[in-house]
Amino acid sequence: MESNNTDADIGDKCNLNGDCSPTPNKQSFDLNNAKNIDDISTPSELKFDEEPDYEDPDVKEKKKDLEKCLENPDCINLEQWQNFAKSKAGLISDDYRRKIWPLLVGVTQEELTEPPSLDELSTHIEYNQVVLDVNRSLKRFPPGIPYEQRVALQDQLTVLILRVIMKYPHLKYYQGYHDVAITLLLVCGDRASFPLLCRLSYGPCAPLAPFMQTTMQPTQHLLNYMLPVVSRADRKLAECLDKAQVGTMFALPWYLTWFGHSLNKYTDVVRLYDYFLCAPPLFPVYVTAAIVLYRADEVYACECDMAMLHCLLSRLPDDLPFEDILVTAKTLYENNDPTDLEPEVAALERREEEQRRLDEERMKRRQAAARSRHTSLSARLRRLVPAALRRLPVSRRGALAAATVLLAVYVYYRPDLLYNRRRENALEL
Repeated sequence: MESNNTDADIGDKCNLNGDCSPTPNKQSFDLNNAKNIDDISTPSELKFDEEPDYEDPDVKEKKKDLEKCLENPDCINLEQWQNFAKSKAGLISDDYRRKIWPLLVGVTQEELTEPPSLDELSTHIEYNQVVLDVNRSLKRFPPGIPYEQRVALQDQLTVLILRVIMKYPHLKYYQGYHDVAITLLLVCGDRASFPLLCRLSYGPCAPLAPFMQTTMQPTQHLLNYMLPVVSRADRKLAECLDKAQVGTMFALPWYLTWFGHSLNKYTDVVRLYDYFLCAPPLFPVYVTAAIVLYRADEVYACECDMAMLHCLLSRLPDDLPFEDILVTAKTLYENNDPTDLEPEVAALERREEEQRRLDEERMKRRQAAARSRHTSLSARLRRLVPAALRRLPVSRRGALAAATVLLAVYVYYRPDLLYNRRRENALEL
């Protein structure tokens, strides 16, 4: 599931701003390292409900302001668009998102080029894997669309993904990338979604860049920031998670896909994208922490067991109040700057490494003990088998052993025959 790769020294060095740009003057070559997500092949089925009809007077006023700004977008600066995206209800409608999402990441009109045909890209090394993932993503498409339109949308999604990984061959395709791509495609169309996805995948502060490296180590490192954030906000909850050793893997699909893989409501997905497109690269991790904190009561009510808690936390409820969660995440980010968390993350990773080392040593001891028991049993069996039998050729010994087993089975099921034979012998005597 990896695309064309660069030197292994590239990529696994990402800073907190998501800058995973390759070292210059490196020759690229092919690797074949797979990166998987639990249950990533079975995405949640999106519910494409009608966009909410906001009764909030502030949101209605915001809608008027958006329409006024879009009449002359060149007069609006980036900060104003960001304020629209972050504030309550986000960008409200896909009609507005289609025009504003590209502006949030600096896409220019010159970048809106026509895509190539699928046939032109079908020779790429990742073509089959991308097609496989796209075919699995049918649940993320609007229901009830005509067959021809659905096929066209699938082809557009495949082309979109392949164009990006062909433009930046050092980036590694990962399962879950198509969940981000389909969201951009549904909102912005095939022309605008390509430069938008490029901005998210490559360059300084590209939020998806850590996910597209040779290994998952950069991704796991960044996701580890969630636990110190939770610990600072709720020590009791953090101790509960630590006692169960639940870790952060339950949140990996959330982070890799910006929740596009795990949420059932399309309106929730695009609302989060409104915010993420103009937030710091690590902000989705703080949203993850905010969700865990919001569900603290569920965690306390659950059995303190790793499997049970992983199952609980990995399934997101449909009624999460994302406006409140985004406000909480913003506060968490302001109070817990990522650079301040680095010592705690480093300590956490040292503990995890030590635990892995202890687990490996324990496994080696068990394997050594099993081998010792096997050797001891073999030695005892050799002592019990007569020497004359051991001198027989292997083939004859095997035949004798098989005959012995068959006789034992026969006697087990027909003990009456053996008893009658003994009785006859006794009578003859």
